[in-house]
Amino acid sequence: MRIISGTYKGKRLTAPKKLPVRPTTDMAKESLFNILNNRFYFDELKVLDLFAGTGNISYEFASRGVEDITAVDAFPGCIQFITKTAKELEFSIDAIKADVFKYLERNSEKFDLIFADPPYAFETEEFLKIANLVFEQDLLLEDGVLVIEHSDQTDLSEHPKFSEQRKYGSSIFSFFEIE
Repeated sequence: MRIISGTYKGKRLTAPKKLPVRPTTDMAKESLFNILNNRFYFDELKVLDLFAGTGNISYEFASRGVEDITAVDAFPGCIQFITKTAKELEFSIDAIKADVFKYLERNSEKFDLIFADPPYAFETEEFLKIANLVFEQDLLLEDGVLVIEHSDQTDLSEHPKFSEQRKYGSSIFSFFEIE
């Protein structure tokens, strides 16, 4: 895994092999960040990274100047790796060990951008539950965006807050917005 842009562009990170993760590919990550770069000033963002895994997406945001990042994952090894890596790179990432659904149900903080990369094996209803909780709990700031990464086997376009999707290889990013 490598950071593709920003202060730590090109930096390679090696996560422990035992982590139950599927990191976003460099091609998909680069495409996603090109889209986000046209919509946001990274140094002004407050980001929530759900199902954070190795922290791949969080590091990318941090390398680009985001100073307020919360990374949530249920697996202790993932949280340990994110905490260790963030400390080494002096990134401002708050890593929280929690079930994502429970976290969303009890959280009251608002974010400019929420990124979720749940297991591709999730049922469509589980992906939609993420979007439903984000909007029911009012977790997005004005002009905020929820991005859910999923496989091309899942279709989230029927959700009332769905705005668009982008496909990169077998990965799809579905975007959801308040307006």
